Amino acid sequence: MKTTEGKPGRNCPRCPRLVDFRKTWRQKEPTWFNAPVPSFGPVDARVLIVGLAPGVQGANRTGRPFTGDYAGVLLYDTLSRFGFSKGEFKAHPDDGLELTDCRITNAVRCVPPENKPLPIEINTCRDYLKDTIAEMPKLRALVALGRIAHESTVVTLGAKKSANPFKHGGAHKIGELTLFSSYHCSRYNTNTGVLTPEMFREVFKAVRRFLDGA
Repeated sequence: MKTTEGKPGRNCPRCPRLVDFRKTWRQKEPTWFNAPVPSFGPVDARVLIVGLAPGVQGANRTGRPFTGDYAGVLLYDTLSRFGFSKGEFKAHPDDGLELTDCRITNAVRCVPPENKPLPIEINTCRDYLKDTIAEMPKLRALVALGRIAHESTVVTLGAKKSANPFKHGGAHKIGELTLFSSYHCSRYNTNTGVLTPEMFREVFKAVRRFLDGA
């Protein structure tokens, strides 16, 4: 089920496992958002960041991507450093933070158990990623956070995963768009050293350089 605007409704029924998980959290925490999380940022942005899925106590709780859990701390700090946001990030959706020439979405809009969406759920939700990309008339670059987001974005753009493999710091030109990729800015990746703040910033430095040279 899709709305006429190509966005999932609050009670989107398309993924039964995610629906059951959503219902469980609505019972546990009735004041939380507990619904498919919408994209955040202006539609006329030139950059779209694609994450994996909402975190249970992050976007699933607050209703804004990367807001309320650890991953958002590094992401929003980095966006501020490179001029993609204005205002102060305070980890809640009414903090007044605004994105500038940048938008954030997720490959899967509903929170999955253990933060691990199934392949069928990724495939099912890809319609919404496709619609999100299609409604952005000035889009030039995408930044995929993690392998799953990268591969789903590649497929969404009609390209082959084998020809556009995931690599941290990598960039692929697909049609008129350029896809940049990074390890996901999760607590696990940063705590284990898989991703350092410097590595993450280098990705967005490349994106800024790309836009400035366009």
